[in-house]
Amino acid sequence: MQMNNVLCEKQNGTAVVTISRPKALNALNRETLEELIACFEELERDGDLVAVILTGAGEKAFVAGADISFMQRLNALEGREFGKLGQAAMNAVDAFTRPVIAAVNGFALGGGCELAMACDFRIASENARFGQPEVNLGVIPGFGGTQRLPRLVGRGQALELILTGDMIDAEHACRIGLVNRVVPLERLLPECLAVAEKISQKSPVAIRLCKEAVATGLEMDIARACRYESDLFGVCFASDDQKEGMQAFLDKRAPHFTGR
Repeated sequence: MQMNNVLCEKQNGTAVVTISRPKALNALNRETLEELIACFEELERDGDLVAVILTGAGEKAFVAGADISFMQRLNALEGREFGKLGQAAMNAVDAFTRPVIAAVNGFALGGGCELAMACDFRIASENARFGQPEVNLGVIPGFGGTQRLPRLVGRGQALELILTGDMIDAEHACRIGLVNRVVPLERLLPECLAVAEKISQKSPVAIRLCKEAVATGLEMDIARACRYESDLFGVCFASDDQKEGMQAFLDKRAPHFTGR
């Protein structure tokens, strides 16, 4: 599929997906959201893919938000539909079966912060800035921000950011758990690629089931979640990867995982 605003480049089993609308600071309009969904649907079919790194074009912005010039014209019904499209794009990232790493290289505001939060974890450059400034525009976060932010940083921290519309720097975001680490801008992509490479050495079966256990378990009470974990733990023992991994450990050699 030919895409205008979403670029995808594959490097050694890792796809680097770039939101590319640099003149608009990579803001999310309808076309970009639709392309993002299509991109992740296509990547899901790639059996050789290990991980995805999601970033923004240029050095100023990851994604500066949703496209306000587009949203300004919407009525209530159209606004609801645009919000549902945005949520569908975030969900496509969130539900992806391989790890998705956000390489946050600048402004991640509004829909950009929501997109970063839909990834499995976030590594930020020193110039990154985060926020949910929707209240300044008379709206609320509509692409999942009111739900993912409190799950990541807790209710109090989330509500302070959402209700004030404040923008925070990368170090602040790291302190509250919104990002995992902060690195110099020139080290951002190499750092993310190094993490993806480390993941690529592990069992694809185990990686997929780890993601499933965490994502599904977070929506359950602890007792049900632990039972679900036991079920997935058992599933691992039906895989070639489990047999190879444990035999390699006993043989004191590196495992050769096949994802089966």
